Amino acid sequence: MAEHHNAGLHGVSVGQTAISSVGQKSQGLSYRGYDIHDLAKNASFEEVAHLLIHGRLPGIETLDNYRAELIALRELPVGLIKVIETMPANVHPMDMLRTAVSMLGTLEPEEDCLNLDETRHIADRLVAILPTILGYWTDLHEVEAFAAQNQEPTMAGHVLRMLTNNKISNDQRRAMDVSLILYAEHEFNASSFNARVCAATLSDIYSAVTSAIGTLRGPLHGGANEAAMELIQSFDTVEQAIIGIKELLARKTKVMGFGHAVYQTSDPRSDLIKTWSKRLAVESADKCLFDISEAIETEMWQQKRLFPNLDFYSASAYHFLGIPTTLFTPIFVCSRVAGWAAHIIEQRQNNRLIRPNAEYIGPAARIFQPVGQRG
Repeated sequence: MAEHHNAGLHGVSVGQTAISSVGQKSQGLSYRGYDIHDLAKNASFEEVAHLLIHGRLPGIETLDNYRAELIALRELPVGLIKVIETMPANVHPMDMLRTAVSMLGTLEPEEDCLNLDETRHIADRLVAILPTILGYWTDLHEVEAFAAQNQEPTMAGHVLRMLTNNKISNDQRRAMDVSLILYAEHEFNASSFNARVCAATLSDIYSAVTSAIGTLRGPLHGGANEAAMELIQSFDTVEQAIIGIKELLARKTKVMGFGHAVYQTSDPRSDLIKTWSKRLAVESADKCLFDISEAIETEMWQQKRLFPNLDFYSASAYHFLGIPTTLFTPIFVCSRVAGWAAHIIEQRQNNRLIRPNAEYIGPAARIFQPVGQRG
């Protein structure tokens, strides 16, 4: 008799976590008990990173020290710079990040995967250095300008300066801060679970993060924000968007940025980033993009009862911030690495190898024939 199975492990509880919770009726979201709305309204990404990696919200003195530590950890080692410079110019930034993290692991290896202080230090190093890696790749060989960008005091501002080299307004800085907070953690999502699977073998943190980056790269996970932007930009007017979405749905084409594997009626993060997208749209020269986004949202709900997830309005928010579409998913990495690190740490603290069973559906037992007797 065949074993019962759930495709994609949907609805299956595969472990326990104290890091984040998708709340009652699959609607709410909290990080270590703190509601996502409170964090998005009142916290900075540095506070949230500290909460996830170190287990608590920092006080004023601890936060000041943590910010100073992250700034000190931004610098690129020479060996990593050389590797970045030798990569093909047309490589996708996610592939570059995956390779860069792996290289960093050879330059600054984790000596003891069960040493909590060492692991947390490497996690902080990754939080600090990933935007720098991305910025160096984006602005390759512009060393003078690059050095000047690296002085931004906040993580949100640092990400923006690395990726745009533009003058940053308070609204833009805060919009990025909120985005980093919203993307930082989301329970046993595909990339975090993959990081835990790797960590469960007692592999090093760099290997676990590299595997998570590879998982996030796919359009059914982190790459959805890039796909959402391509969809939005394919329409020039609201009218075109309404007609176009109806045509896509009629052809049963998957529309990226809508629905969620866990949430049933809404993504609690979506309205938070939508508010910032709308606010940034007012300052933008592009007066139609947000209206097109809203038209797509309305049509998807009316036609399919599908709601936007975090990726959909993140796309337009990033666009208004002047960030190229190919860098949308790498920003996800810069944020989610804090959550990945938290899961790696938690997995190691009460570790058991993750090795599920599979239902075999191949041929029944067959007789082996020598090569000369095979048809």
